[in-house]
Amino acid sequence: MNNAKTLKLLDNIQFIYELALARLELKSFEPDLKVTNDFREFKIKDISNLEDLKTRLAYFKTIDGIYTDYYYLQKYNQTKSVNQFLTHWIYPYKGKFHPQMIRALLNIINIKRGETLLDPFVGSGTAVLEAQLLGINGIGIDISLLCVLISKVKTESIEVLDQIKEYKDFYLDKNNKKEAEDERVKNFYKVAEMMAHSDQSRRGKSFDSSFRNDALKMIASVEDYNEAQKRFNLKLGKIKVIQGDARNTELKDESVDGIITSPPYSIALNYVANDSHSLTALGYDLNQIKEDFIGVRGTGLDKFKLYDADMEKAYSEMHRLLKKDKYCVVIIGNVTFQGREIDTTQNVINYCESVGFKTVKKMAKIIYGLYNVMQKEYILIFKKSK
Repeated sequence: MNNAKTLKLLDNIQFIYELALARLELKSFEPDLKVTNDFREFKIKDISNLEDLKTRLAYFKTIDGIYTDYYYLQKYNQTKSVNQFLTHWIYPYKGKFHPQMIRALLNIINIKRGETLLDPFVGSGTAVLEAQLLGINGIGIDISLLCVLISKVKTESIEVLDQIKEYKDFYLDKNNKKEAEDERVKNFYKVAEMMAHSDQSRRGKSFDSSFRNDALKMIASVEDYNEAQKRFNLKLGKIKVIQGDARNTELKDESVDGIITSPPYSIALNYVANDSHSLTALGYDLNQIKEDFIGVRGTGLDKFKLYDADMEKAYSEMHRLLKKDKYCVVIIGNVTFQGREIDTTQNVINYCESVGFKTVKKMAKIIYGLYNVMQKEYILIFKKSK
């Protein structure tokens, strides 16, 4: 291949699905590519859009010897986990997306700078934060105020970094200074408080020392984000996070350019029980709010029926909100109940096709954790017809 350019994968890429996603995201920019024998490199004929590749690619370390922006962004990391860079690590939320996977999916479904991504189950905000980094506007919706708070703090704190540092003494040392008026500053320290509740409940740590340590580490991460924005001249997308119901939103018909989401995992993970310490601290009545959380209400087989009915409404709503000829990505896994695997994934495909989506891709993805109830999940890519 004359004048071929070599692209090398990041060192942490280890799963087949990551290689598949890397190939798909590269093909979205450069259809003519060849995988070299060791599966750590790709070759493409020529590069007409080097800047796009350098600034957007998720799974690549170098392009013809030039390091990608994402390689450097992952270095702004206050944790030991390679995926928890910038503000991604904030709050130990179960079932977080891998940021790299989201960035690759944004490339694969071809959402451009200035367009709008929707995550109707925003969780801890990984999708909207990755959208923000690429200059894509994002709308995140969640029924949980805790998720709304976390997602806001991850994406809004960079706007009020100076005020967050200015009020550090008030929140950490309890001096007599007046409390901040800006909700974004209050939210920042509120999430630090929720993390301290988590540390105390799950690990038996001192609340006071956890609160201080978490808040200082969060400040360092927002400083990292601020420095990275300046270094790479990032034009951040506008992010809006709303407490709401994915089954019935107030958004207009065909108002979003893409959807990436992972619905609640029914019996695999009880989000109310898992974050009960933080939800209680926020003033929630756990018995009352579980009736609003999809996948939590009901028992036994009734739980599945309620879950399926709720999710059908949510998928219909996604179809209503998505523009024609655009893509919706759903990451979901099958669950096992009473020793029997339930094909949740095929149920999603069947229903989404019935409301007008076309299935473009079904890709298996190995997962860990989630109490070992699920060992793998699927990345489903749907397209809405013209």
